[in-house]
Amino acid sequence: MPESSDLDLVLALERELQAPACRSDAARLEELLAPEFTEFGASGQVWSRTEIIAELAGEDEGVIEVHDLEARGVGDDVVLVLWRSRMADRQALRSSLWHREPSGWRLVHHQGTPTG
Repeated sequence: MPESSDLDLVLALERELQAPACRSDAARLEELLAPEFTEFGASGQVWSRTEIIAELAGEDEGVIEVHDLEARGVGDDVVLVLWRSRMADRQALRSSLWHREPSGWRLVHHQGTPTG
């Protein structure tokens, strides 16, 4: 199972992905998102890695608040991150699946589920 230092690193990477500087940096996103990345968005849209990088490049939605962030090791090289987001008047439950590769931790899948 991943050590606590791995969990801390993955949490830092998850936070980084919510920062406007990272979201607008296609090269950084390519480093963090695995080639097979998929996202089930809170909007109901299903995104591929290529689609989400293009979408985030033009994003102008403001700051994403991150709440209740936690990481759980679910395998030797796999971490599940759970958290809540708030952006303007929208809230969602979030989950991210990270996998350790030789180059480092990469996000494989993300899901956002809207909440009331």
